[in-house]
Amino acid sequence: MKKITFYLVLSVVVLTWAACKKGGNYPGGIISPYIPLYDLRNIYKGSDVKLTTDVMYGSDQITGIVVSDYSGNNMPAGGYLVVQDHRRLSLLRGIAIPIGAAAAAQYSSGDSVSVTVNGGTLTRADGILQIKNIPASAVVKISSGNAIAPNRVPSSSILNDPSTYESTLVAIVKGGFDPLPTPTDHFVGDKTVNDGFENITLHTDTTAKFANTALPITANFYGIVFTKAAADGKLTPQIRMRKGDDSQVLSSVIEVTSIVISGFINDVVGGDGNYEYIQLLATRDIDFAVTPYSVVVTNNAGASVPAGYPANGWATGGGSASPATMFRTFKFNLTTGTAKKGTFFYVGGAGKAINGSASTTMTASNWIRAFDYTKADGDGFGARNGGFFANSGNAFGMAVFEGTTVTKDTQPIDVVFVGSGGQLFSAGPPAVGYKIANTDLYDVINPITLQSQPYYRQGSNTLCFAYTTPADLGFYYKLGGIYNPRLGKWVKARTQTNIQLTKQSTLDQIEAEYPAGTVATSLKN
Repeated sequence: MKKITFYLVLSVVVLTWAACKKGGNYPGGIISPYIPLYDLRNIYKGSDVKLTTDVMYGSDQITGIVVSDYSGNNMPAGGYLVVQDHRRLSLLRGIAIPIGAAAAAQYSSGDSVSVTVNGGTLTRADGILQIKNIPASAVVKISSGNAIAPNRVPSSSILNDPSTYESTLVAIVKGGFDPLPTPTDHFVGDKTVNDGFENITLHTDTTAKFANTALPITANFYGIVFTKAAADGKLTPQIRMRKGDDSQVLSSVIEVTSIVISGFINDVVGGDGNYEYIQLLATRDIDFAVTPYSVVVTNNAGASVPAGYPANGWATGGGSASPATMFRTFKFNLTTGTAKKGTFFYVGGAGKAINGSASTTMTASNWIRAFDYTKADGDGFGARNGGFFANSGNAFGMAVFEGTTVTKDTQPIDVVFVGSGGQLFSAGPPAVGYKIANTDLYDVINPITLQSQPYYRQGSNTLCFAYTTPADLGFYYKLGGIYNPRLGKWVKARTQTNIQLTKQSTLDQIEAEYPAGTVATSLKN
């Protein structure tokens, strides 16, 4: 826990290509001359295939959008024309066709082409699945300037299944380098890029026009996925940008998050009141008396008060003790105590027990703020209540703020949501909702469109964790991931692991790395 890098405690498609028989009232039909690239790629089973109309189910051509671009001098040797389509089940696939560099350079990214591939050979050469023996004259340009929608793909997906993404144009979003680049570090060569999911290689030839361009701190990298085959046949992917402006710089500043949310429990065995808590991780030494923070939770059940969209965001407050009504937001001020870099600390109820009443005590843990919220109101807003987290239904969430003053305009430094239901965001005008931070899950500026999106459920900010079921079983949300404060970024995004605690559970179950017997679940949109 004291390392520089912190490891958080964590159809079948039946394909029928056949001419319809004439007879009865059915008028018959003809086979399309174009075979989808999805189906074409599936013809290859590890050995060369001579392409004929019989092999291609009656077709003799492919069609698609060109994604190769020779203007930046960074295409692999072989003179590949690279084309992609999504004609089958809307699944994007690509293929490389070596027609010679001079001929391939006559086509630009966004050109729509058809290629007669009958007579060619489908083979994997130099690690790349390609159609050889196709003359340049077999390529016909249909139109130019067609838009290519950005295809954001996590690097982990490419690494897990290179063949799916091979010869397609992808966007590696929010990519950064480790170590951090210096002013003398350039694109040339193989560079390891991390996008918060995994590390992947970005390759730039020495002859590329942008080879000697300085590396950015954080950027989107648009490039074509090419593969290289190892001795054992395993495919290793790399990304090749085509030209200099395939790098879209996002930031030149390192922003280190001092506190990250690493886990929480919302539904202990038995009564929740006074026993819910949040686990947080300090990424630097913190003296809260000198540098105060605050944690705000939100509950958006249909009966929460005030109803409607949260006009004051995280500062909406609300609720009442008599008659008892649930708040929309509730605040804890963190103004005393300390937390060492790389250690956990806790915020929540005064019960300080791992799984509700009569369970293992956590009094020896580092509790920066704990009080009986069934009897005391929040620090500044939020009425006392029988449980500050929801157990099912509409979304609940939590956010960490620098300082103790939180208004509708205050941006948190970390934020997590469970669920997506309820009145959470309205575009207005004016826009109303819960502000987010730049995290592994959310972006204040959309990294693809570069449009402002400072609220949860706005733009691409739709990810959330999932409710655990059934209720009242003591599930702890363990948010595994890797945050690197030296780089100021998540190098592996948080994932939800559900740990079913008992009354006898020990602290290791929520603080140790990836214990056995846990179930990981995916983020939801």
